[in-house]
Amino acid sequence: MQDIEVEEFARLNTRATDIQLLDVRENLEFHTFNVGGINIPLGQLPQLIADEDFELDPKKTIIVICQRGIRSKTAKQILVNAGYLNTRNLIGGLLKLQRITSTL
Repeated sequence: MQDIEVEEFARLNTRATDIQLLDVRENLEFHTFNVGGINIPLGQLPQLIADEDFELDPKKTIIVICQRGIRSKTAKQILVNAGYLNTRNLIGGLLKLQRITSTL
């Protein structure tokens, strides 16, 4: 699935029932600023995917976010390799999103 640009993400209804947000930043980063969703730091993602209580639904579109889009790109690949094929990376991350939304 194609990655998502911040302009499209800004227009997206992230509360839609067919979309899940996954923030792969560290907990402190997430609690400092976030746009909602589930917070699973990138380093914990591989081990948590194997857990039967894993919070993400492979039938939904998962948008992975981080500060600059680098960690989320890695997380997207981890998820795709685990069978979560409807996964998109937020290109440019939250920093770019904040720049774009501050000019709207």
